[in-house]
Amino acid sequence: MVMQDGGTVDVRPGPDPGRAAPEHGSAYRTTALFLALYSGVLLAWTAYGITQGDGNVWDFLEGLFNPGAAPTTQILGPYEWAFTVGFLAIAGLALARRRVARSAALLSGWVLLAVSLREGVGLLDPAYRDLYGHDPLGGWVLATRGLGLVVALVALCTMFPATERRRGGHPSTPAADGPETWRRRPSRICGVLFLVMCLARLGWLVSDLTTPEGDVGRYLHDAVDGSVLGTLDLAAPSAFTTTGSVCALLVLGVLALRGRREVRGALLVFAALELYITVRTVVLLTVTDFFNRSFETPQGALSLVTTAYALSAMTSVVVLATGRGCGPYGAVRTEGLRTATVGRGGGL
Repeated sequence: MVMQDGGTVDVRPGPDPGRAAPEHGSAYRTTALFLALYSGVLLAWTAYGITQGDGNVWDFLEGLFNPGAAPTTQILGPYEWAFTVGFLAIAGLALARRRVARSAALLSGWVLLAVSLREGVGLLDPAYRDLYGHDPLGGWVLATRGLGLVVALVALCTMFPATERRRGGHPSTPAADGPETWRRRPSRICGVLFLVMCLARLGWLVSDLTTPEGDVGRYLHDAVDGSVLGTLDLAAPSAFTTTGSVCALLVLGVLALRGRREVRGALLVFAALELYITVRTVVLLTVTDFFNRSFETPQGALSLVTTAYALSAMTSVVVLATGRGCGPYGAVRTEGLRTATVGRGGGL
């Protein structure tokens, strides 16, 4: 407490708005434990792939960003590598009971659940089930898939109830220039960037499927059936990753556009993943000399524009989602606004 202009002003720091309530601590710790465990399993598969390949660790590190540099096909793909790092980061944030980890953990749960459901559809094929019995690594792959399903259910069941309402409430229709509107504005910007990226990716997908070589039925079958490749592969095929990316961009974009600032963690994780994949694409275009030939055809020029937009948009989302001054839990506290008002005018 301090005295100012004859009045008493409370300058004691309030509760950390970015930290979850103590009653949700067990949910955050449980989710952190399972995500860290699954990340450890993926790291083990990565190490196994390096030892079984023709290259060394440095070759693998180069292959992380240069798709043409990997000496052999890895057991995991770039999306799995990205999610491994993402799971570890989410586990650390959840262990610290940061509220931003909640939506990121829910996103992870939905992704792992989709992977598990796709594998479940594949197991309906008897020939695919036999692969698990004949492949030397079949048991380990099945255990990994089973653990992924358990982690998905744990993340969804523990984090969904761990929601918190803002104290004090706020008007349902805040003023256009009020502080609540300013705090929601970065979320809406991220939503627009995500929805434009979703439309661009959907446009390319429709363009590919409407060619004479395109087959919508087969594409959808590849996206939802784990047995189509006929091998036990932990790396997700492009049909699944592209379809999942479009769905995630759409859902997160709509939520962010509605001002749902609590999805900041999911926006940050997915934008970082998309940024990593885009950087790999840029490296591939560079080493294949695509940039010098990109404007020879309209499709090449449009592809280059799409890649440039993805690079700038996802970078912008990462910056906006990590900003503390206007994020969902890093905004200026109400106590700070009240204290500043009192200091200037001597009263409320």
